[in-house]
Amino acid sequence: MPTLRLLLFVLMTLTARAQTYDLVIRNGRVVDGTGNAWYHADIGIRAGRITRIGAIPAAEGKRVIDARNQIVAPGFIDVHTHLESSIGPRPGAENFLYDGVTTLITGNCGGSATSLRAFFDSLALTGVSPNVAAMIGHNTVRLKVMKTAFRDPTAREQAEMERLVEEAMKQGAVGLSTGLIYKPGTWAKTGEIVGLAKVAARYGGVYASHIRTEGQEVRKAIAEAIQIGREARIPIQISHFKVASKPIWGASRETVGMVEAARREGIDVTVDQYPYTASSTSLETMLPSWALADGDSALLARLRDAATRTKIRNEMVTALKKSERKNYEYAVVAYYRADTTLNGKSITAINRQMGRKANLETEAELILELMEKANLQRIQMVYHTMSEEDVTTIMRYPNTMIASDAGVVRFGSGMPHPRAYGTNSRVLGHYVREQKVLGLEDAVRRMTSLPAQRFRLADRGLLRPGYAADLVVFDENTVADGATYDAPHGYAKGFSYVLVNGEPVIEDGRHNGKRPGQLLRGSAYAAGSVADANK
Repeated sequence: MPTLRLLLFVLMTLTARAQTYDLVIRNGRVVDGTGNAWYHADIGIRAGRITRIGAIPAAEGKRVIDARNQIVAPGFIDVHTHLESSIGPRPGAENFLYDGVTTLITGNCGGSATSLRAFFDSLALTGVSPNVAAMIGHNTVRLKVMKTAFRDPTAREQAEMERLVEEAMKQGAVGLSTGLIYKPGTWAKTGEIVGLAKVAARYGGVYASHIRTEGQEVRKAIAEAIQIGREARIPIQISHFKVASKPIWGASRETVGMVEAARREGIDVTVDQYPYTASSTSLETMLPSWALADGDSALLARLRDAATRTKIRNEMVTALKKSERKNYEYAVVAYYRADTTLNGKSITAINRQMGRKANLETEAELILELMEKANLQRIQMVYHTMSEEDVTTIMRYPNTMIASDAGVVRFGSGMPHPRAYGTNSRVLGHYVREQKVLGLEDAVRRMTSLPAQRFRLADRGLLRPGYAADLVVFDENTVADGATYDAPHGYAKGFSYVLVNGEPVIEDGRHNGKRPGQLLRGSAYAAGSVADANK
């Protein structure tokens, strides 16, 4: 009996020594994020890090995942998300994890948390499934300092905005974002933004911009973004790059050329894109920017003044005619809190449903009425404004990343843009497997190492020993998006495992509820903490 116990002890000791890794992924085809060809290898993970890539016996893993006939790749990095109000109540971020996303960058389009310290602290308290990084938003900063003033900042106001950007960078922001189509950013001149971008540049940040327009003046808007990067000496990320006006469909060859020309000049500019021909934003963007000045009460006063209301409506109609559209059929309600029966219907269809005259003036008036009825609360829309030719042209450009422009959605609520569920899977299934617009390895690069490089996430985006073990395991033959415009609530398919910091969150295609995500702060965070401590 003692001899048997001794033998069992020896066997247990040898087994413990043999189990070098917390987890081993075996037999997969590794697409490592570089864009190079896939290769067969096993991956050993210990303490949340990749520790070995090569041939690894199954006995060396405390747990083994068999990835035979599947792709093993770095977890996807979504550089353009909006999480501020949505990840707190839904920390599992299921719509992103099911789509293979392990890292989210929020604070885009000029809108961010006012205090990044408080935002990060709240996420640390609850825990989150994906990793999260954040930018500081220009609109957020301008609102805090100037409210909705329709004017240039004073010298004191500019200095205060720059101080807030500096504070945010020290709190861990990875850059500065603008939303130059939204209030109050739409009223800011280029010089104001250059001043803020210089502060972000000083702390190693990126300048990410929803440019001033994506329609007929898109070339001018791109030129402004490049000018800001040139003058501030900061890397530029042009958000959801597109051509969103029918009269200039096909101009993507020129707009991509502008980006490439800037790079040849030595200006570090890249872009991101969602793989759809429709955009999504608020209904108020249809109004002329001057009408939105000085806050909601001022807008309501303008709408209640007959002459001003007529002027607003006439400018809306003129803008639509310039876009060569006959009506507002392209504008579809995604979520209207005041009357959810309108969700999924176009402005034209709602106008018809109400038995009104079928003309532009009546439909423009309906838009103003909808905003009044909602008491100017945000009305989310989906706008069908792009061509497939431009989408594919932009996608083929090597410096285009894939990004969703989405938040964490509540399953079954409203009619959101399908990009919230299927951005990466749509690229892999439709544009790689079916349309062959991209090769698999290049598509993965645009979702992993390219965004990691852009936002200086030093240990993410590649499968390398020492890197964080953010990984996805998927079947390239079945991966597909499950969301459509008509039925937008559908999780992506084909991802069997998604790991965040070495911890499986998607297992056998199911979210397990775990929250191993980390808060990824910018490089100025530690330095800023030291500087503050020495004051």
